[in-house]
Amino acid sequence: MTMSKAAIKDVLEIPTGVWESADSKEELEDWLLAHNPKAIQKLRQIRDAEDVTGQGKSLSEVARRWNIKL
Repeated sequence: MTMSKAAIKDVLEIPTGVWESADSKEELEDWLLAHNPKAIQKLRQIRDAEDVTGQGKSLSEVARRWNIKL
């Protein structure tokens, strides 16, 4: 069975060790986010925009500003 190019694009490979060692969906999600360059770039943009004074903000404030559902 051959897969179309569109189907191959949607395939995500997760190392067996990561899959077997994840105790929860949240841990697997953390690993996926840590290996997603677009997510990392977005998080850096948020950090840079929100913490320019070095005082920090609460997670709920940042989530509200960036329309992120917690």
